[in-house]
Amino acid sequence: MCGIVGILGKHEVSPLILDALKRLEYRGYDSAGIATIHDGRLDRRRATGKLINLSDLLVHEPLPGKAGIGHTRWATHGAATVENAHPHRAGRVAVVHNGIIENFRELRAGLAEKGRDFVTDTDTETVALLMEHHIDQGLAPKEAAQQTIARLEGAYALCFLIEGHDDLLIAARKGSPLAIGHGEEEMFVGSDALALAPMTDRVTYLEEGDLAIITRAGAEIYDAGGRPANREIREIRLDGGVADKGGYKHFMAKEIAEQPAVLGHAVNHYLSADGKSARLPDAGIDFTQTRGITMVACGTAYLACLVAKYWFECLARIPVELDVASEFRYREPPLDADGVAIFVSQSGETADTLAALRYCSGKVAKTVAVVNVAESTIARESDMALPILAGPEIGVASTKAFTCQLVTLAALMITAARQKGQIDAAREAELCAALASLPQLVNAALLAEDSIRDIARKLAEARDVLFLGRGVMFPLALEGALKLKEISYIHAEGYASGELKHGPIALIDEHMPVIVMAPRDDLFDKTVSNMQEVMARGGRIVLITDAAGAREAGEGVWETIVMPDVAPLLAPIVYAVPAQLLAYHTAVTKGTDVDQPRNLAKSVTVE
Repeated sequence: MCGIVGILGKHEVSPLILDALKRLEYRGYDSAGIATIHDGRLDRRRATGKLINLSDLLVHEPLPGKAGIGHTRWATHGAATVENAHPHRAGRVAVVHNGIIENFRELRAGLAEKGRDFVTDTDTETVALLMEHHIDQGLAPKEAAQQTIARLEGAYALCFLIEGHDDLLIAARKGSPLAIGHGEEEMFVGSDALALAPMTDRVTYLEEGDLAIITRAGAEIYDAGGRPANREIREIRLDGGVADKGGYKHFMAKEIAEQPAVLGHAVNHYLSADGKSARLPDAGIDFTQTRGITMVACGTAYLACLVAKYWFECLARIPVELDVASEFRYREPPLDADGVAIFVSQSGETADTLAALRYCSGKVAKTVAVVNVAESTIARESDMALPILAGPEIGVASTKAFTCQLVTLAALMITAARQKGQIDAAREAELCAALASLPQLVNAALLAEDSIRDIARKLAEARDVLFLGRGVMFPLALEGALKLKEISYIHAEGYASGELKHGPIALIDEHMPVIVMAPRDDLFDKTVSNMQEVMARGGRIVLITDAAGAREAGEGVWETIVMPDVAPLLAPIVYAVPAQLLAYHTAVTKGTDVDQPRNLAKSVTVE
């Protein structure tokens, strides 16, 4: 969600912080700011909207200093205004914060009784005022930070800058990620290692409850009990450049187009050299005694899990319990000690998914992370991490991460089916050959973009859209609806085709487009019957199918999008492409912010 950057440097830090914040724009934000110390004095600049507004402000009102902190804010408590933008300041203290302080009202009331004045609507200002209060009591910065953090309830990643201390940053984390970068007589703090990539490749990840006292000489880290903690310095490999669109109008368009390439990387990673079997990392996993699988995720990752549930149950014959992380963590379900728990998260930092992982740890035989960021918290805290290898995904609406998640889960499913004796070597080789064909098939699916663009121009006039699918295409109906609503702001819903007569058919009229995801498979005839019911009531059908399906059921439909032939089990990966392109071109037609849609963030690190 929000982005944090802190620098103790040898040069002016404002341009460096601004550049680092640009690499965190993909997280989503609605205001930004920087604070520095110059000649011992603390100062700051803040602006609403995009970072270009803060950049313009810094041209007219420069902010000198070789120590500073910066932030991109996604509003939680308080509107997106300059007053509510970070860094927040209370006297000598400036702070940037990701997360939510749940007891801020109680703390605020106590500080008000002590004569402290509030000027914002945020929970974060309370942290700054509490820190300033402890310093006023005569405590040194380290002890003041310890006393402050001891009073906080909720989730936070914090970085403090204190007037008069131009060689000091104080950082702390609980429930929200934070990393420390090590340089030569320079130190850095970032909510994402990507922000630090141009400045250092040596990173320490703070663990839950850690407090770090950072100077240019290094970092002293203390654990939740106040004891010195020896956290590992890792060498990371990240592209230090700010991501560019590669000639595309939007990151989303670029990332849709990248899918043949990244799927090729993922397929090659998870198939044996001869392409006849699935392979997992050396740590491996043994499904032979597994009686059940628990899958937990949020958003699009949850829908990838819903596809995988069909796969695991149909081929590996292992029952799957699937839940959205925000419900799972509070439901606290009983778990099978012999079970496997799988957690899917593009960022590897999703707060609810991380909490679910921590609930499952020690209660199941194996925890497995399916992530795009190998150094993320979810990856590090799981027994086994499976990288999806999608590369950086900047657009908020997940595209290539979704299809790469599916390839990774398919490889995991094939492994499980083989170990459980549900498939033989010949069937495994057949499934792996289907996986290997995906890059070529997705490339063929992309060739339909021109016709999809034309359909999207008509779809942009709709107020409501329904998506229908059966079997493994039902999750794709949900995904198509999610993509359309999140970037075009058109109300859309996805349903299992068989549920049409149980309520949604009441919505059908001549103004209602109905998008049907229907390859010519064993369930096709039943889906065609549902289509006829829609058309009988004046509904406009957009049929997404293969050539055989178009010949059989294309008559009378409003529009048809033809996909290449694909093994039915893996059709969701190919059919994700037209769902993505329909959403993208509809949003472009409507003129919405495709890459950073309103109210959304790429990485959801708070509840």
